Amino acid sequence: MFSHVLEEPKPAPISAGKRPTILIIDDDEALSDVLSCRLRQQGFDATTAESGKLGLAKARSDRPALIVLDLRLPDVDGFAICEQLADSADTCAIPVIILSGMERPDILRRSRAAGCYYFVRKPYDPNALLTLIRQAIREVGSWDGPME
Repeated sequence: MFSHVLEEPKPAPISAGKRPTILIIDDDEALSDVLSCRLRQQGFDATTAESGKLGLAKARSDRPALIVLDLRLPDVDGFAICEQLADSADTCAIPVIILSGMERPDILRRSRAAGCYYFVRKPYDPNALLTLIRQAIREVGSWDGPME
């Protein structure tokens, strides 16, 4: 029937005392810096990637608790990145929040179909985004340590 066995999703390793890491994949350096600073103030570690390929590599190697992803990237379509993350046993358990300036009904449908957990429109309310980040991490169990 099937020619290969599907791999089981691999949970991210959790270290005691470590803060959950959020990976921001966005080519807007100013937005990434502001969001990173805000996340650090709220008890998270934050890392950034300015391209889709670099973001995928960091997601696979660092296994963050959550990914914030822009749809318009210089090298790869954000939908393709989201799909690759969802299709990989190494990254499928990591929730993805798409943060984009596009909000047509077809964009929302494509985002959900690609595997995103939440869609947030730019400009965004930082407190609402923080609430969604915490909720997504708790719901999928990608972090079981304290979130300040």
